[in-house]
Amino acid sequence: MDPMLNIGIKAAREASKAMIYSIDHLDQIKIEKKGRADYVSEIDRQAEKIIIETIHAAYPDHGILAEDSGISGDKNKSEHEWIIDPLDGTTNFLHGYPVYSVSIALRVKGELTVGIVYDPSRDELFSASKGKGAHLNNKRIRVSPTSHFSDALLATGFPYNDMNYLEPWMASFKSLVPHVAGVRRAGSAALDLAQVACGRFDGFWEFGLKSWDIAAGIILIQEAGGFSCDMKGDQRMLDTGHIIAGNAKLFKRLQTLVKEHAKGLENI
Repeated sequence: MDPMLNIGIKAAREASKAMIYSIDHLDQIKIEKKGRADYVSEIDRQAEKIIIETIHAAYPDHGILAEDSGISGDKNKSEHEWIIDPLDGTTNFLHGYPVYSVSIALRVKGELTVGIVYDPSRDELFSASKGKGAHLNNKRIRVSPTSHFSDALLATGFPYNDMNYLEPWMASFKSLVPHVAGVRRAGSAALDLAQVACGRFDGFWEFGLKSWDIAAGIILIQEAGGFSCDMKGDQRMLDTGHIIAGNAKLFKRLQTLVKEHAKGLENI
C-alpha cells in the first residue's frame, strides 16, 4: 500500500477517536460561530491537530491546507500538500446526527494522488491512491452501473451560509427532481462524494464548497471509474468550489442539466 495513503489513514483513524468519545458528551463541547450556520468546535480543532501532527511526524516538510488552521508549511519548498477537513459535517455532529466524516487528501505538484474519507459512525473507511483504485474497508469499489436517469438517486448540499448561491441551487434542484428517482441532502459533502464512489449515489452536485470538502472525494470517484467537473466542465473544482460528479453513464446528463439551469454562478 502507498506509504502516504497509510499515513493519511492512520491520521484519520486517530482523529476520529476524539469524535467517538465526544459524541456522548456533546453538552460539554465548546463551540464557536464562524458565520451564519457555520460552526467550529473544540473537536474540530483537536482532530485537526492530531491529523497534522501525525502527518508531520512522518513527513515534516509537507505543506498543509486545513479548514481551521489554514495553510502551514512552505508550499514553495514542498511539492506535497495535504488538504484536510477534520470534521466535515460539524452541524450534524453537534446535534448528534450520525452523518459526518474526516476528509484527508494529498496533492503532489498540483495533482491529487491520495484521498481518504472516514465515517466514524459506521467505521467505514473510503480510500484511494492514484492509479490503484478506490476501496471501502479494503474492498474494491466502483461507481454505480445505473444507466437511466429516471432510476438515479442523487445527493446534494444546499446553501446554508452564503445565500447568494440559493437561487442558482434552487433552479438546478427544480430542473433535476422531476427526472430522477430521488435527491438526498445529508450534510457532509465529503461523505456524499464517497457514497458516489461506492455506488450508493449515482451523482452529486453542490456550489460554493471549499477545497477540503471535496478534494478526497474527487480522487475517490476518479479511481472508482466516475467523473467530476465544475460548472464550466473544467477541472478547477478546488478553485471554484462548484462540483458535479457522477457515474460514467449519467454524468454528462447531470452536467448538462445543472449547467443549463444554475445561471448566475459566474457572477458570485
